[in-house]
Amino acid sequence: MKHWLAHSLLFFSLLFLFLVSCDKDKDDDATSTTSGSTTGTTGSNPPNINNTYGFGVLAKIRGIWNGPVTSTTPLGGYPEWIVDFRPVSENQISAKNELDTLNDIHLSFFIALYNNQYKVAFRNGGSFAGNKRVSYFLADSVSETATQSFYRFSEILKGRSRAFTEVIFRVDSLYIKSYTNKYNTLPAATPHMVWSAKLRDTTSCQAAITTFAFPKKTMTKDFSNSFAGQPEAVYFNTTSEPYPEASQPYLGQATLSCTYAPGYTPAAGKKLMLIVTTQPLFSGFTFNQANLKYRSRYVILSTPDTNYTFNYMHPGTYYLYAMYDTDGNLSPNSGDWLSTANTTFTLGAQGTTSASAQINFTIP
Repeated sequence: MKHWLAHSLLFFSLLFLFLVSCDKDKDDDATSTTSGSTTGTTGSNPPNINNTYGFGVLAKIRGIWNGPVTSTTPLGGYPEWIVDFRPVSENQISAKNELDTLNDIHLSFFIALYNNQYKVAFRNGGSFAGNKRVSYFLADSVSETATQSFYRFSEILKGRSRAFTEVIFRVDSLYIKSYTNKYNTLPAATPHMVWSAKLRDTTSCQAAITTFAFPKKTMTKDFSNSFAGQPEAVYFNTTSEPYPEASQPYLGQATLSCTYAPGYTPAAGKKLMLIVTTQPLFSGFTFNQANLKYRSRYVILSTPDTNYTFNYMHPGTYYLYAMYDTDGNLSPNSGDWLSTANTTFTLGAQGTTSASAQINFTIP
């Protein structure tokens, strides 16, 4: 497990910039993209949802992905970002991650109607240091071949002059590239970050795929009039956004916690991690390193805090683990304390549940 949470704080610093701007006004890479039409039909002719632009991304992005982030910013990169994408309806897929009580991100792709055309939309929202922001994008460039699929999502109102994100699939690899004009302070956007991930698991999302017969070409949201009077599709006051997190379907809430076995007394100010997986990490006291690929969510708390509520969590069966970080490096190693029982809990659709793990083992 060593190093799997190293540089987490750096991750969310980079993620903050990714949340509010992901754009660049540039030509498509001729080796990997083909520009698609961005003009919807007009007049009295209704659009055909069977022609939903960017529809292929919905099936391709499902699963648990894991890989490093690189960045051209002074913040640099970090070695690991884990994202668990699962369907939440027949036409939408999402994932939520958090670092601690003040930092989280919620990503979703869904079918929207805008400018009399059906396109896949990308909602990118969350909190950084407790400050919320949400950005909305629409697919405006698609290329799908036997070896590679490319999707570009541009900010709905200002387009690439404000923000865009490229999503690229090659076999079992996913690349998400973002570009930014840094809050409209630059005349042209510059490269910002790249996430290079591998597909680690497709079993955890299968129940939701079956439940919804996902994906279907049906509409999630009608955005035809949602952005009238807005200067851009980036919201810092999330009460006025068109598709708030609280309106997301299917997802539930899990309140998770830990206790300490006799002889384990935490010190104030130390870090505690609650880790959620979709397959068990231990057989007795034997650690199954291969099952780290099934990590779905985690949060870092400061002691004496011992509990956290995971909102907008995918329904399913999970395993809860806790780690007390004795040396403060945010990486499990010798001297840190762990829970070794496979604490199981199940979350239903739009349900609530709770579970608690006991820290009872010191890493040799």
